Amino acid sequence: MRINKAFASLIDARLAGLVHESVAGDPNERMRHERFLISRLATGAVMMAMLPPYLLWRGVPSPLEAVAAACLMLPVAAALILARTGRLVLAHGLSSAALTGLVVCLACLTGGPASAASIWLVMIPIEALMAGSHRAALMSGALAAAGAVLISLIEPTAGSGLFAWPAALAMPIFAITAICHVLALSVEHLRREGRWSATLRAASARDALLLDAIDDLITWHDRNGSVLQASAASATLAGASPEQLAGRGLLARVHVSDRPAFLKAISDAAGRALPVTAQFRLHAAGPAGEPGRVIWAEMRAHRVPGGAGAAAPGEAAVVAVTRDVSEHRRRAEDLDQARAEAERADEIKSRFLATVSHELRTPLNAIIGFSEMLEAEGQLALGAERRREYAGLIHGSGRHLLEVVNGLLDMSRIQSGNFDYVPEPFELGTLVQGCCDLMQLKADQSAVLLVRDIAPDLPELTADPRACRQMLINLLSNAVKFTPRGGRVTLSARRAFDRIEMAVTDTGIGIAETDLPRVGDPFFQAGLGAGSAYGRPYEGTGLGLSVVRGLVGLHHGDLTVESTPGQGTRVVVTLPLDCRTGRAPGPPAPIRTAPLAGERETGAALLRSA
Repeated sequence: MRINKAFASLIDARLAGLVHESVAGDPNERMRHERFLISRLATGAVMMAMLPPYLLWRGVPSPLEAVAAACLMLPVAAALILARTGRLVLAHGLSSAALTGLVVCLACLTGGPASAASIWLVMIPIEALMAGSHRAALMSGALAAAGAVLISLIEPTAGSGLFAWPAALAMPIFAITAICHVLALSVEHLRREGRWSATLRAASARDALLLDAIDDLITWHDRNGSVLQASAASATLAGASPEQLAGRGLLARVHVSDRPAFLKAISDAAGRALPVTAQFRLHAAGPAGEPGRVIWAEMRAHRVPGGAGAAAPGEAAVVAVTRDVSEHRRRAEDLDQARAEAERADEIKSRFLATVSHELRTPLNAIIGFSEMLEAEGQLALGAERRREYAGLIHGSGRHLLEVVNGLLDMSRIQSGNFDYVPEPFELGTLVQGCCDLMQLKADQSAVLLVRDIAPDLPELTADPRACRQMLINLLSNAVKFTPRGGRVTLSARRAFDRIEMAVTDTGIGIAETDLPRVGDPFFQAGLGAGSAYGRPYEGTGLGLSVVRGLVGLHHGDLTVESTPGQGTRVVVTLPLDCRTGRAPGPPAPIRTAPLAGERETGAALLRSA
């Protein structure tokens, strides 16, 4: 057994050196070359072994016998040509020509046209077809036909005693040998087919196992986009069986607005060699009893080799791999949002530095300048009236600095969650009246009418009274600041079901529609360019409404801003009757914005918050 294995290994090694390098990467073609080489070299070896005994027995051969012997040696030349050039069709043609010549010689030696050796002419194209290719079979058939014509034309040669067989004996011998040869070829062909079938079944099983192990959905499409076959991952990705995705089943689950992109990707992939990638929304069915969901899917489509646009309907032209990329898109959106927030924070920081430096430097310059003038009172000979004026300017600048610092501290405490938030029951009507009293002097100095619209049946509110007072003061201050002389500011407070609604409305300058989305941003004043800190028509840091927004968020309330340029602004703060809900203080409240209704009283453009 070991000797046989060693001999087989030696033969394989020898054949590996004879097989042409052009077929080294094709196992099937390599096998055909090796089979041809083995059969022809074996024939040559047998002939060379039998030739010396035959010559000793027969003596000098006749010319016809010499030609027959040459035909037996010609397959060896065909094998050498195949090993040299790798042209299997040429080698088969040369071998078929040798076999045809041999049959013609045998027919001439055994009776001419009546010889039973002519039966072997049928074997020549059959052998080439089963062991070679269609071209080799056609060439062998033409050679066999030419051999048949030669046998019918050439006069038979008187055979020696060796070949003078009676027809009753020659016919069965040649027929049986031909049948055995065809049977051997058939058995070899069936063995080869069985091996190829087993290999194909094993490959199909591996492919099926691989498709089952892959979470991505793999689909085969025709050139019209219809699904011909789908992998088992359809249940995981689309919540449907492969049969449900067949035909237009997958397209029906693609979001309506994304279907053109889906079909275009299939069409583009079928028409070119490069893969095509497309993203679309897919309606995936949920488990039994659960609602479906919409996922983002990414499909990468490839053209099937040999099945490009020429593929007929019903034949695979495109294979596509589809995967769920919802999580990737969510992460990408989170990154984009984080980048936008970082850019916004950087913009806010830049605006903060510019605004605060301006707001601090202006009063500090006034304080330093006027204090130096008071120090040089002896040289300037300032009167009592002028000294009081300078002292008032220093006092006003100091108060302005204190307001700026307090606003910054309030914003910092709210954003860091360190604001001293202590809700307690209090009379809202009394607090609203007190805020109006505090702002009355400022309104009178600006020649603005301050109207109080306070419902007499206001209930007790449970909230932080200091925070509520600061909200109203900021809103009233902004409204008075941005309302021209002769205008009106209205503060209303009433109950709305289980909530309290406080609104400040003015007939001021209003806010442009393009500035409404940015209302409540720190340091933002409507009508100014991004980052502008100088040349403000109104004083203030732009923190007033930002502080109100943060305080409303602490109470889990709502904030609405309605404004139209030239008509005024209305700001509505809505708070729960009891802000002690057991929840932690909330983040800054989102601001809902809308144009000011025509029949409503308009309020101060408080987006330009002081």
